[in-house]
Amino acid sequence: MKIDWSAIGSVFGVSLAVTVGLVAVFTLGVSALARREKAAAQGNSAALAVTGAYVCFAACAAAVAYGMYLIVAKV
Repeated sequence: MKIDWSAIGSVFGVSLAVTVGLVAVFTLGVSALARREKAAAQGNSAALAVTGAYVCFAACAAAVAYGMYLIVAKV
């Protein structure tokens, strides 16, 4: 049996990069929601913060759905 170490390395690298990126996007969404709370407490409008949070969370949901698709799809 021969192990393709370069393929394992590339899968590890891509998985690490996507995981870090997904966590960063989710963190931006949570941060935007915190800014909304702060703006609401000060009496300001927080439409941009809410929109940014929804975009971040939608991107996270899309990435998770795509990952599930890749797992289930017959290639």
